[in-house]
Amino acid sequence: MARILVIDDERSIRNTLKDILEYEKYEIDLAIDGLDGLEKMRLNNYDLVLCDIKMPGIDGLELLQTSRQEKPDAQFIMISGHGDIETAVDAIKKGAFDFIQKPIDLNRLLITVKNGIDRKGLIEETKVLRKKISRKYEMIGNSEPIHHVRSILERVAPTDARVLITGENGTGKEVIARLIHEMSPRNTQPFIEVNCAAIPSELIESELFGHEKGAFTSAIKQRKGKFEQADGGTLFLDEIGDMSLSAQAKVLRALQEKVITRVGSDTPIKVNVRVLAATNKILTDEISSQRFREDLYHRLSVILIHVPPLRERTNDIPLLINYFNEQIAEEQSMKMITFSDDAIEALCALKYSGNIRELRNIVERLMILCTDEVTAEDVKMYTINQL
Repeated sequence: MARILVIDDERSIRNTLKDILEYEKYEIDLAIDGLDGLEKMRLNNYDLVLCDIKMPGIDGLELLQTSRQEKPDAQFIMISGHGDIETAVDAIKKGAFDFIQKPIDLNRLLITVKNGIDRKGLIEETKVLRKKISRKYEMIGNSEPIHHVRSILERVAPTDARVLITGENGTGKEVIARLIHEMSPRNTQPFIEVNCAAIPSELIESELFGHEKGAFTSAIKQRKGKFEQADGGTLFLDEIGDMSLSAQAKVLRALQEKVITRVGSDTPIKVNVRVLAATNKILTDEISSQRFREDLYHRLSVILIHVPPLRERTNDIPLLINYFNEQIAEEQSMKMITFSDDAIEALCALKYSGNIRELRNIVERLMILCTDEVTAEDVKMYTINQL
């Protein structure tokens, strides 16, 4: 049952709203003025607040501003008289969900209250989803190499510096990129990922910069590219070492001038994007072989983060096993399985050419194929074909 606080210095309005909303199965609390309302909000969590604008002491606008700092998710519906409409509109700009004009129309009241409560529910749902995503992209480990990476992230993430993330396949370069975004001031804006290795060289420019209708045979309508989609947020160029030289030149221009041009157009478009890049290649070797532009390398590598392979952080393997055990059980509605000490020891002794990604696959395989407890014999049986 949704809980609503009604704040109004007129008893008749308070009681009328209480009767109407309780009939609709809402739980209602009443406050006689702004100060009383503020005290109740500090003691309780409300899905919605119906607040009069003109009140003695703390008026509705002051209460709104204070509550936005202390209870940022509280949904405010302001109650305004005929002469208060401009003030009510100002309240909307300051964060109120909506306003209702006196005399109060019953249908408008119920619709607005329902919409406000629905919005509160969406905010809470979004928080849960963001938490799940953040949980999915945690950096697990207490080893010295991971402590080093974590210390760099803490200093780099709050800035707008470009970051080049290097490391073998499966080490978690995407996790690092997402953590940088989540820890940055841009975390409420888009995180757009481009796998440069998965896009054909003839399509990469259209993918990154967009195209105009008719720019090429299959361009049946205008399309925004990844740079535009990431405007205000973060663009992650994964496997940047596989990007064509012609696309590299355009990316360099976008980084230098913060301007892109769609394929088939001459109109420059300003973009505000933080670029993160990752590769499993040694870019200095690629530069020597003239497969990667040196000037682009220096643009991308303001900060270099090398993600260590699993063989350099074997102390983290037990933590990762437990983490994947919990994660897979939740994702697939399975029960967590017990790993015996000798099983963990056997898993720690394996060579992980696929790094963390391979370890996760092995844990999932063992969870599916073993019944009660995973033993060293199980590890041997189900990883016998390991490269």
